[in-house]
Amino acid sequence: MHSETLDPKHQKVGDFKEAFNFGEFADGKAQQPLPSDLVSDEPQISAFANSCHDLCQKLLYLLGLGLGVDDFFSSAHNTEKGASSSILRFLRYPPPESTAHSEDDIRAGAHSDYGSITLLFRLKGQAGLEVLRKDNVWAPVPVCPDGTEEDPSPPILINIGDLLSYWTNGLFRSTLHRVVFPSEGSSGVQGETSNGPRYSIAYFCHPVGAAPLEPVPSERVKNFTPSEGVSSENPYATRKVMTADEHLFMRLKESYGDLYEKKS
Repeated sequence: MHSETLDPKHQKVGDFKEAFNFGEFADGKAQQPLPSDLVSDEPQISAFANSCHDLCQKLLYLLGLGLGVDDFFSSAHNTEKGASSSILRFLRYPPPESTAHSEDDIRAGAHSDYGSITLLFRLKGQAGLEVLRKDNVWAPVPVCPDGTEEDPSPPILINIGDLLSYWTNGLFRSTLHRVVFPSEGSSGVQGETSNGPRYSIAYFCHPVGAAPLEPVPSERVKNFTPSEGVSSENPYATRKVMTADEHLFMRLKESYGDLYEKKS
């Protein structure tokens, strides 16, 4: 816990969460040591990660069709062309009552996701996720939106990441989000609570590491005009064109600081 600091500019301590990351699987096998409790589940975890990647590829292709560039995005994520940094992450947020924290502390600091698309799987009744709206107000994200309350499982939350924002010059917006502790007077979602532990699974889809982050050759992107007060420029537009890996390493250093430097 506290090893990752997603909002280093505003957080005094690291995130109040525990996580285990799975890198890419090769022929159904993890390319890293697994905890003994997970070894017997390796085939199922590998199959789940593959299903997540396949879903992301379908979504990326549809987004490309919408911009008139067909397989531009999905081709950049074709792992037959090279390795990517896609990650399957298991997350646990300890119960608020079991962690000593101040009113300024946060379970996961405000951040945008580093990759292209994120698939988030949550459990019913577990609150805490918030997104920053265009009016600069934090709003809770219900696990089960209206009409899905009786579904067997909550819907998958799909989040746009930094790289789609790069490629589209802001047409696809990488939204800031965070996970908060419960607080008095906060507006929550009926039937959800931030008490007790919180569990989630995230699949962070990344392109092949060498993929350049250049604007996509789309007329819709070229003619895009942002809403008032919203910048269409990439935050690193004055720098040379980065690759997906270069962007990822830059963001990791921001989040992990000295810990990342020691391990890299």
